[in-house]
Amino acid sequence: MQRYSIKAYILVHKRFRKQAVNLTNAPLFEKEEKKEKIDLAVPYKSCIFAYMEISSAEFIISNTDPAKCPDSQLPEYAFIGRSNVGKSSLINMLTNRRKLAMTSSTPGKTMLINHFLINENWYLVDLPGYGFAQRSRKGKKQISNVIEDYIEKREQLTCLFVLIDIRLKPQTIDLEFFEYLGEQGVPFVIVFTKADKLKGGEQKPKIKHYLSHLEEQWEELPPYFVSSSERRIGRNEILSYIEGINHTIHEQTIDNPF
Repeated sequence: MQRYSIKAYILVHKRFRKQAVNLTNAPLFEKEEKKEKIDLAVPYKSCIFAYMEISSAEFIISNTDPAKCPDSQLPEYAFIGRSNVGKSSLINMLTNRRKLAMTSSTPGKTMLINHFLINENWYLVDLPGYGFAQRSRKGKKQISNVIEDYIEKREQLTCLFVLIDIRLKPQTIDLEFFEYLGEQGVPFVIVFTKADKLKGGEQKPKIKHYLSHLEEQWEELPPYFVSSSERRIGRNEILSYIEGINHTIHEQTIDNPF
């Protein structure tokens, strides 16, 4: 079994990749055959960059073709997860806009790539949910193609936020998706959602159990966040993380304008 190692969690689109944005100056993903015991990841703490104020959030476009996404060099932070994981609610909570992303009691409603311009300097991208059992085989394939085309072809993709329902045991479809991201060299973080559905003492064992599964295939684990859209948990940490990457991009652009 191949094992994947994340050597840095900040990766920007291709024109920045040669500018040593990588924190360790090492390959972003390395395949390892040897299994070694490592410590579990720790949740990301906002301690360097100030809390990001969301002054504007504007819907720009929906489509299924990455080539038709906004013609811009602004960084894009995409959010994805299994159907009914609470993605729309999380996006609305992060942007402080109750109806920016449409929520529905019917899972699997997001079928398009949705771009939202945030503070006029970065895009939040709402990707279709995967793993909706009631879709036809053809429908599942179409959604899979949309997701893969964006992830593999969109140079502006800066970081992928993968949402996981904190209440559930590791699902095969999620673990396979993480493996796919490793193969593609895509930087990602994990967002555990619906933390309000568990008692405080139940959260850490659930997360530890989940990460222990990832540890079997990943040499190093990605950062993770614990969130609740109902209680607005994790908002500051996630926005601070994005702000930190944006700051790095800005500094690299100043130092290497061409």
